[in-house]
Amino acid sequence: QVQLVESGGGLVQAGGSLRLSCAASGSIFSINVMGWHRQAPGKQRELVAAITSGGSTNYADSVKGRFTISRDNAKNTVYLQMNSLKPEDTAVYYCSAAVFGARPSNHWGQGTQVTVSS
Repeated sequence: QVQLVESGGGLVQAGGSLRLSCAASGSIFSINVMGWHRQAPGKQRELVAAITSGGSTNYADSVKGRFTISRDNAKNTVYLQMNSLKPEDTAVYYCSAAVFGARPSNHWGQGTQVTVSS
């Protein structure tokens, strides 16, 4: 099992920055991909950014050039640096971990609220 704990959300003005952190514990050696998703009120959860165990990254078009996902393997932590925030970035942000192979599984954190005021 994998446990994920997010932190770093909050209220920020448009144009500001926030950094989200996701600390992983448990069977972290089995994680293939970690990511950040978000869900705004009345909308479906969407992928924001992902990073593989090899360090490859992927971003939603809406955040390219503004958000950066990174990982610190020594701390078992993944970060999402969010710059030039917009009101439409307001959502609950969830950390995820995907395990591939013979017994695939997906794991989620509890979510952290990000609110961007105009």
